Amino acid sequence: MKTLYRVSLIIMLFSFSISCNRNFLDEKALSFLSTSNAFKTINDFNASINNLHGLVRSEFYTSSDWQPMHYLYRTDLAVEVAVGSNPNLSAEFGPNGALPNNHWSQLYKIVAEANTVISRLPSSELSDAEKILIEAKARFFRAFGYRTLAYLYGGVPLVLNEIIGEKTDFVRATKEEVLTQVIDDLKFAAANLPGITAVNDGEISNLAAQHLLAEVYIADGQFQNAVNAATIVIDDPATDLMKNRFGSRSTVTPGDVYWDLFQAKNQNRKSANNTEAIWVIQLETDVQGGSAVSTAMAGNYQLERVHVPLFRDMRVNGVALFQWPIGDYTGGRGVGFLQPTQYFADSVWQSDFNNDIRNANHNFVREVVATNPASPFFGQVISTKNPPAGANITFPSRVFYPYQSKATTPFNHPTALYVNPGSTDPIKKYELKSTAGGTYADQYMFRLAETYLLRAEAYLGLGNTGAAALDINVVRSRANASPVLAGNVTIDYILDERLREFGVEEKRMLTLMRLGKLYDRVVKCNPFYAGNMQTYFNLWAIPQSEIERNRSAILEQNVGYK
Repeated sequence: MKTLYRVSLIIMLFSFSISCNRNFLDEKALSFLSTSNAFKTINDFNASINNLHGLVRSEFYTSSDWQPMHYLYRTDLAVEVAVGSNPNLSAEFGPNGALPNNHWSQLYKIVAEANTVISRLPSSELSDAEKILIEAKARFFRAFGYRTLAYLYGGVPLVLNEIIGEKTDFVRATKEEVLTQVIDDLKFAAANLPGITAVNDGEISNLAAQHLLAEVYIADGQFQNAVNAATIVIDDPATDLMKNRFGSRSTVTPGDVYWDLFQAKNQNRKSANNTEAIWVIQLETDVQGGSAVSTAMAGNYQLERVHVPLFRDMRVNGVALFQWPIGDYTGGRGVGFLQPTQYFADSVWQSDFNNDIRNANHNFVREVVATNPASPFFGQVISTKNPPAGANITFPSRVFYPYQSKATTPFNHPTALYVNPGSTDPIKKYELKSTAGGTYADQYMFRLAETYLLRAEAYLGLGNTGAAALDINVVRSRANASPVLAGNVTIDYILDERLREFGVEEKRMLTLMRLGKLYDRVVKCNPFYAGNMQTYFNLWAIPQSEIERNRSAILEQNVGYK
């Protein structure tokens, strides 16, 4: 019995030794993706780069009909009509507000994904050339994320490596340190990304990096470097402002080259020969991976829904003036959440109201024809400047106000959205289904007109208002607007010109916060919010949830917030 016991014990010990040495219970990821094998081949890394594109598209365009509009509401450009006349800005900008909390997490997702790509490159199977290219792309996106965080929050935790375990001891870098890192990343990206003619539509290029570098140099006070970076983009033989009509609807009237820029299928360099495009966010409709669909609003960029008025409810003495939703200049299926400020709709255009093509009625819609046969006004032009008596339109109003037609695709919605596409009725043939509301066109993140205005801003920083005026006038000349004199160039003039050129296309909150001008411009241009503005809103609060979960260090709050 003792012998049997000894033999059994020896066998058990031997078996244990084998199991310890061979680790035969350890699972090896041979037929599925795991953290041990997900970043090996070029296809693996390209998938992650594609996801970075998707994260950017979601944050700035497609996450909902609300979150991307945070970059427009509460600025000098627009009001959020649905919130009433006395919005609680202290709560909205504060530590528990939706603005700082939602965007903090989404922007750090971009940073985290980029850091993972960069951290996994050394152990991958990629060639040296492939590693450099992927690193350049990842560093561009990391820079893009941190640039946005720095503008919105100031100094933020600066993390440059993949985090693979719990971390509760983040501390804030200074804003200057964050911008220094952004510049370093963008310089690497600009030196190693392909040229703009070598990339596919929607991909980032060396010129996209140079454009963003010019902007960040301005934020960091490096004005000559900003001029140099912008000049590389402007002088590239592959870039030029579009000055003549072009693209899929170039024979449509009324129309002009500015209108053409925003028509479906016209945004991209390769497919539309658009030499103004620098970085275009792809929103292909009913194409796998394109995000936009004609069967639902979710996944679309819902600028049409948000910015276009709710023409359905425009009534005079109780009778509707318009059939709705119709894909004409009543703008599709708008519901009127985002109304232009009176400053944007009127004041910035005064010197060139009738000749600046950006203010033409087909670009900034102020007059529409009544389309309801039951209305006494049927067939008449209805003006937002002088609505009919009995309409009871006051500011702000969801139902009737000027809007930019770039938010929609007049007479050109996806075919699947029309209720009666075969109809011969000139109104009914454009009747839309309830799933309409998206802006069914690709969107410019960067275009060359902005590069000119960034260089003008940098020249202004250098005190060279003559050179600044020349750049501004390149943009104004295309718009048939009168030239600005050097003596009239100020930062407020440039901000006004950005309103005229970009309007709802621009992420206006970022521009104003980059310049520390949110408070000043809202007080000057937007009485709807002015009474509730505070100077410390020039930075958003650090989210309270981030401060509380950071148990092992102090994550300091921005001045003014409690």
